[in-house]
Amino acid sequence: MASTSEFAGIVLAGGRGSRLGGRDKPAIRLSGLSLLDRTLDAVSGAEPIVAVGPRRSTGRPVRWTREAPPGGGPVAALSAGLAALPPRVSLVAVLAADHPWLSRDTLSRLLAALHRAPESGGAVLVDTDDRPQWLVGVWRAVALGRALPEQPHGVALRGVLSPLHPLFVPAEQAETIDVDTPEDLARTLRRAR
Repeated sequence: MASTSEFAGIVLAGGRGSRLGGRDKPAIRLSGLSLLDRTLDAVSGAEPIVAVGPRRSTGRPVRWTREAPPGGGPVAALSAGLAALPPRVSLVAVLAADHPWLSRDTLSRLLAALHRAPESGGAVLVDTDDRPQWLVGVWRAVALGRALPEQPHGVALRGVLSPLHPLFVPAEQAETIDVDTPEDLARTLRRAR
């Protein structure tokens, strides 16, 4: 795994969970760990790790921040997370807190792909249908900062990140599974058993 000084992490842990009936998605527990803690374990090689969302208890120390006003969407949250990082950061993992099957190996593969292509702005996982998973990626901090709009609230994430021409890294096993709906949660719980 990469050394702790090689990259920072931003974990997006906000959102309303509207498709889950308003449940706090990052707090959902799976095999004894919250979805947020599972994501923090996957990005544990990062230093620092910034979590964007309402402050929660976590098994790992993180820096907390929020977009202002809250509820502006993932681009606003990403902008707040990037602003909370020290300027020395060159690479940053950007992850949603609702992907329960990410691991340190996921981040290692993304970092390795990015190191092999210094001209690329980032690397993201793609699912079996070659769809980019915009919230499972590693990005060059300078390129990411330049891509973020001045007014990020309500802006579509794909429109911000796709112009960076990221590398597409095939996902392994269940890495791109996220928990957005009751059906997603039921499938995830069955898989955990």
